[in-house]
Amino acid sequence: MLPMSSSFFCGRFELILERPLVMGIVNVTPDSFSNTTTHYSPDTAIAHARQLVTEGADILDIGGESTRPGAEPVSAADELKRILPVIDGLIDAGVPLSVDTFKPEVMRRALEAGADMINDIYGFRRQGALEAVSDSRCGLCVMHMQGEPSTMQQAPRYDDVLHDVREFLHGRIKAMEDAGVDRRRIILDPGFGFGKTPQQNYLMLQRLGDINIQGYPWLIGVSRKSMIGHVTGRLPAERLGGSVAAALAAVARGAHIIRVHDVAATVDAVKVWQAIEQGKYI
Repeated sequence: MLPMSSSFFCGRFELILERPLVMGIVNVTPDSFSNTTTHYSPDTAIAHARQLVTEGADILDIGGESTRPGAEPVSAADELKRILPVIDGLIDAGVPLSVDTFKPEVMRRALEAGADMINDIYGFRRQGALEAVSDSRCGLCVMHMQGEPSTMQQAPRYDDVLHDVREFLHGRIKAMEDAGVDRRRIILDPGFGFGKTPQQNYLMLQRLGDINIQGYPWLIGVSRKSMIGHVTGRLPAERLGGSVAAALAAVARGAHIIRVHDVAATVDAVKVWQAIEQGKYI
């Protein structure tokens, strides 16, 4: 159950987490795993993002570098060339703009351009990352990942995946608080698909409450991922049903923000879930 009136400080916005929020994915990359490559130019990405807001997206997450397993690295200059026009084109969209990056230089430039949140798959472990964000008001998504994107799915191992992920996130919280980051700016992501087997992913989702760190909200991203294909046998573009089911499972286990490709369908599903579970039919 979501805590009432808990807040997440996110740049120009203070998000009240009294209902599950939907984050729409805006890929500005030609090699995304999810087959959304029609959105990699700035103009098409901006138009797609505005459509997601119309469909009910509460946040937009802009990414200029694919982090799928085996993805080729992108330079900071190329990443900025992709995302800065999109930030500029969406600054008046009326929702927070998140940037999915792990490069400190990109973080700084994105915040200067008006981004409200940084979503870092490395959990702000790279040199200079904490310094790039600590003095701002931006929201910070701290994610767990074992290894590097290029190798993370090559036989990931844990003594206890729930314990290991929880301890990692604890350590990152301490580092961020030591750097003077207000705890209300921090949201956590256990990192589904980032150095985990399908079995480990489903165990984490099933027992999300056992990883819970009191007082910190969850951002959960399972949309179209290989864990969905592992069960359904479907290609990424065909994983809508499985993705919505996984998103609802996450919401039922306490997720505050769910990161998705298919905003309209997910928003509808969450509304029906709320009507059933919380009596919110009006």
